[in-house]
Amino acid sequence: MPRRRTQPDPAELVVLSLLRDEPLYGYALTQRAAQQSAGAVSLTPGVLYPLLKRLESQGLVFSSWEEVRSDRAEPGETGRRRKWYRLSPRGRRRLAQSIEAHRAYTRMMDAILGEPRAEGN
Repeated sequence: MPRRRTQPDPAELVVLSLLRDEPLYGYALTQRAAQQSAGAVSLTPGVLYPLLKRLESQGLVFSSWEEVRSDRAEPGETGRRRKWYRLSPRGRRRLAQSIEAHRAYTRMMDAILGEPRAEGN
């Protein structure tokens, strides 16, 4: 029988949470994670892009491409492509489940750890 995960994948939880309110592209996800965590969360490309690919293959996020042209681009010059990600309805359900699993795990750990005792007691 497979072991039930008691805590969701932290990177997945971060990415799904960041996509909850608006679509974002990869670099924007890394910047938003760093900003909202005061620099504590770093979504490196080696973690982020395989994760986004997995989330997309599971139907948790949808993606679309946009061409981005520089203001300095010559007329007729093509721009680079940027892939935007947005949360799917299935992704919203997974996010809600993951948030609850994370909170349950945190409550369980708080109950086990308890309050620190004063030295000498």
